[in-house]
Amino acid sequence: MFIFNYFTLYIISLLVILCQIGFLIASRDFYKILGVDKYANLKQIKTAYRTLAKDLHPDRNPDDPDADRKFQDLAAAYEVLSDKEKRETYDRYGEEGLKDGGGFRSSQDIFGSFFGDFFGTNDNRPRDTPRGANVVVPLHVTLEELYNGDFVEILRKRPIYKPAPGTRKCNCRNEMVTRSLGPGRFQVMQQEVCDQCDNLEISIEERILEIEIERGIRDGHEQKFPELGEPHIDGLSGDLIIKFKQQPHKVFERRADDLYTNVTISLTDALVGFDINIKHLDGHLVNIKREKITWPGSKMRKPNEGMINYENNKKIGTLFITFDVDFPKGELTSEEKEQIRTILKETESKTKSYNGLIGY
Repeated sequence: MFIFNYFTLYIISLLVILCQIGFLIASRDFYKILGVDKYANLKQIKTAYRTLAKDLHPDRNPDDPDADRKFQDLAAAYEVLSDKEKRETYDRYGEEGLKDGGGFRSSQDIFGSFFGDFFGTNDNRPRDTPRGANVVVPLHVTLEELYNGDFVEILRKRPIYKPAPGTRKCNCRNEMVTRSLGPGRFQVMQQEVCDQCDNLEISIEERILEIEIERGIRDGHEQKFPELGEPHIDGLSGDLIIKFKQQPHKVFERRADDLYTNVTISLTDALVGFDINIKHLDGHLVNIKREKITWPGSKMRKPNEGMINYENNKKIGTLFITFDVDFPKGELTSEEKEQIRTILKETESKTKSYNGLIGY
């Protein structure tokens, strides 16, 4: 009897383990769907989703019968792997372990939080429909973020209208009506006519939006999120517009896709040459080497060391370097002055006056 019980328990345990393994095998491989490894960080996961979402969106693949499923799988993969707790649960128990989490968000909601009106959703709205005001929010970004790309989250709190008890006047309009004043007499006048609609009350909605700072975008670039602006009681909400504002940088100045900077060198380096490195916006070092004399105001070009072009990431601007010379302070002795004249082979002064505006 005991042997039978132990054997039965063993078989049941084995079946449970096999079922768990089966669930893990049957679950979707979210890492494979996003094309990232299991050690990918949050930025890599967001970048992978954003890149694939544009290509896999059903609107771009009308002939693919599996387009909706692929798009939903991609959204589910992003939702799980971008959430620390869900990701840990998925890594331990697979997708089966997430079934008590309340389900997944809509794939369109996730896409919309990234791209706003990427596919021109605003164009389908009736032109004569009343709309609430647009809300423009400045987003201050650093030159490093514009060079490397980054993601930020913003919390949008906005008023929305929700059903409430009672009714209200709505769709009010002015109509011309004719009123009889007696035999053969009448009056044409304008009168306001309204419908009766369900009553509404204002509530505050909170929504987290993923804002990608794409590489190479320029100051003033706008990203639009349809119908996340101010509401209209009888129409559509306005749009939320994120406007990027580039902050000044202490080393580089951006002009279109080119970068400009100044480098100060000593008088000795200006005369005998130098070999130095300057740190770029992503941390890599740009080598600057000169073996000839460097005049104050001399310039150097470093191709492909500027900003990445927003429309074509394969195009990179130029880094322009202007050299300033730090002259030594103090006085020289007569002997030192003579030595310098000998080295520079200058036996007489070359001082002259001229109009620098038109040259000489």
